[in-house]
Amino acid sequence: MKISATIKSKFKHHEIFVTTNESAKEMHISAKHSGFGSSINGGELLLLSLATCFCNDLYREADKMNIKISGVEVEVTGEFGAEGEAGTNFMYKTSVISDSPKSDIEKLIKHTDKVAEIQNTLRKGLDIKLMT
Repeated sequence: MKISATIKSKFKHHEIFVTTNESAKEMHISAKHSGFGSSINGGELLLLSLATCFCNDLYREADKMNIKISGVEVEVTGEFGAEGEAGTNFMYKTSVISDSPKSDIEKLIKHTDKVAEIQNTLRKGLDIKLMT
């Protein structure tokens, strides 16, 4: 699966496109009040990425395990210091609404934590290259 994200930004204009396997979607995030850049920072989007991945994967894995869930909440937190410093203290918690036994839901959550792709990517570490 090939995924890309593109931002086109100029004064009071902010376009965002994400693409998975040539299927493009436009997203709306407004420009900063100054008119330049995004009103949402990269740290917020990184944490949203972690929350989105875990939420989607909970539904996927529940389906595989034949567990019916009717709702999910995922909260991800982290800390960022001075400019240029890497984030630290990343944690997340989730709650699942289901009539299934609590032990099944706990098993689902622990299993999903092991297979969540974005979490595993960051846990492993990644090499990011600037293409010029």
